[in-house]
Amino acid sequence: MEYKNSIYSLYYDWWKNIDKFIFSLIMILFFVGLFFSLVSTSLLVSDKLDTNDYTFFFKHLSFVILGLIIIFLLSSINEKRLFKISPIFFLFSLISLFLVPIIGVEVNSAQRWIDLFFLPRFQPIEIVKPFLIILISLILSTNRYSNIYFKYLLSFLITLIIALLLAAQPDIGQTLLVFFSWSVLIFISGINIIFLVSSCLIIFMGIYLLINFVPKFEYIKNRIFSFFNTETGTYNAQSEKAIDSITSGGYFGKGIGEGTLKNRVPEAHTDYIISVISEEFGVIAIILILLLFLIFIYSVFKKVYLEHEERTKLVLVGCASLILVQAMIHIGVNIRLFPTTGMTLPFISYGGSSIISISILSGIILNLTKRKIN
Repeated sequence: MEYKNSIYSLYYDWWKNIDKFIFSLIMILFFVGLFFSLVSTSLLVSDKLDTNDYTFFFKHLSFVILGLIIIFLLSSINEKRLFKISPIFFLFSLISLFLVPIIGVEVNSAQRWIDLFFLPRFQPIEIVKPFLIILISLILSTNRYSNIYFKYLLSFLITLIIALLLAAQPDIGQTLLVFFSWSVLIFISGINIIFLVSSCLIIFMGIYLLINFVPKFEYIKNRIFSFFNTETGTYNAQSEKAIDSITSGGYFGKGIGEGTLKNRVPEAHTDYIISVISEEFGVIAIILILLLFLIFIYSVFKKVYLEHEERTKLVLVGCASLILVQAMIHIGVNIRLFPTTGMTLPFISYGGSSIISISILSGIILNLTKRKIN
């Protein structure tokens, strides 16, 4: 009886103190992803792989349920405990990222996943990103080091190690996303703008040298050239198919299950899910999804404005910015604003690692935006 009462008390305290509006937006976004998985992408992928019609939907559902458990656990613990355990989680996820070149599984010519017999296949960088944001925020806000430039350098070196491990996979999209997160955090911390611009120039110079002088990264240069030269480029097939799918749907779409061009879209359930949604539900669906993301980000930023603790501000801005930029890149690639890169749509795309990552970010956000108890 006491055990039941303690569980009820934990749930009651959690529900009483979390920001219910932000939580509702998270649930709506997850529901949107499950809905489109049920009526569009699950059947499509099952046909291609010759499996049960709803195999991928039930997998998607199981990942979301696991994600909601993670959200509850992370958002229910004490804020101080969250900051205390995060570096430990970061260390373990970083070790798994180091293991990718050794025991990683190669998919589509990229070695980004780990497949252990006692765990489902996962992408370590998706676990690294949320805890990297917390670690950098702790470094930038600590009073242990008086020299602010030492903090910038330390945070940069940690980010650089992760970026080099990602580049070796290769995964330039995630590399840029990691550097973006670092840039946002040091900008918010009040860095000298000249230092920030210089750092960004060094980063882009390093990426330029990689794609021009290392044969392994030549495909990235080809993708960029293809993006600006559609007639001679050979790397535009994915984006062209996505654009055809979006334009064929028009403003209001063809209707549930009526999409035909979606069968030609590669990775329709992950990297190009927005084009599949648009064909059946129209451009209006893209606008509504983008609006949901913007409302979510605005709600988090409102909390940042009211927050007084620096490390909490940094973490909230870092998490919200990461979600928004990843969503914008996904949509931008689908409508051919950006060169092709593998980037899932947060909350909505299929994929265990992606859903776990966004669940960790959501749990952290709910933890730091809940009502403070003195």
